[in-house]
Amino acid sequence: MSKTNLLNWFKEGQITIPTVLFSQYKAMKLDEYELVLLLQMISYLEKGNEFPTPAELSSAMTISVSECSDLLRRLIQKGFIEIQDGFTSDGIRYEKYSIEPLWEKCIDHFLLQQKREEANAIQQEETDLYTCFEKEFGRPLSPFECETLAMWLDDDHHDAVIIKSALREAVISGKLNFRYIDRILFEWKKNGIKTIEQAKSYGQKFRQYQHKNKPKEPAKNTGSLPFYNWLEN
Repeated sequence: MSKTNLLNWFKEGQITIPTVLFSQYKAMKLDEYELVLLLQMISYLEKGNEFPTPAELSSAMTISVSECSDLLRRLIQKGFIEIQDGFTSDGIRYEKYSIEPLWEKCIDHFLLQQKREEANAIQQEETDLYTCFEKEFGRPLSPFECETLAMWLDDDHHDAVIIKSALREAVISGKLNFRYIDRILFEWKKNGIKTIEQAKSYGQKFRQYQHKNKPKEPAKNTGSLPFYNWLEN
């Protein structure tokens, strides 16, 4: 291929399409003909032709001019493209296509997809939470215990990962019961513990403190560390 041909190839340009348009076009109620017509529209707009005719658009497709006209009307009715007024530097009015509605729909579907993925992740995390508790307790949870877990999630708004961390602290401390875990979560929330790292750091510091002060009688403890209340017997 000659250098001239390569230059001509570069001059043809290229279009950038959001991945969500390809992955979600079916969910956006578009069929393949509508999608390709939109791609043709984007190509013409990027080349400076702001109002390509149905004949121009259909010339690179396998549909007739009349079918292209029908598709254009359908895309306008469905809110993917719109016709706007433009004005030249001399103040002469002309019509042009706008694909901003298409980008807005892509953004909406992208955000909706992200929201669904986050909701699925949270649901999976909460499902795993019940499994973790049953594994540590070595038995199915009672209805009251299930209700307590639901309360921690829905009423107290504890993240599932934080509840798992509190379970871990209870296991390490050898005090595996819901009342003890509830006290841990209460104190963590009061002290602003929101991440696994913070929970691990707090728990490690307390265990070091316990080990260091083991000979001392619990009654004489001043409670200088914020975790003393929720980790005592």
